[in-house]
Amino acid sequence: MQVLDDHNAPVVRSLCDAIVPGSGRVWPEVYVDALLARMPDGDRAATLDAIAALEHGPLSERAFTPEFMLVRALACEAFYSDFVAPGAPGPGAWSEIGFTLPLAARLDKDWSYLGVSG
Repeated sequence: MQVLDDHNAPVVRSLCDAIVPGSGRVWPEVYVDALLARMPDGDRAATLDAIAALEHGPLSERAFTPEFMLVRALACEAFYSDFVAPGAPGPGAWSEIGFTLPLAARLDKDWSYLGVSG
């Protein structure tokens, strides 16, 4: 982890899994952490503030807030991009939703641009 600490990483996983059920198995916090590391300082701070704002209390009470929408976008991107962190149990979203087109099956997903390899 480059940005998220021992407290925030499980919070991000929990939020992602609550927003996109099942996404916790791909370890979305690794994807979100990699994005955070590449964000401008102001955007990173705003995203960390959004995560902190959603940490406590029911998400249903915050569903249409800017903080929720930001974390929701990250959760969806982390899962539906078919990201699976190295060592995560998976499977990724594409197999779950049946995205098995011949061209998609031939893709070699390379997350090195995010600093994630494995």
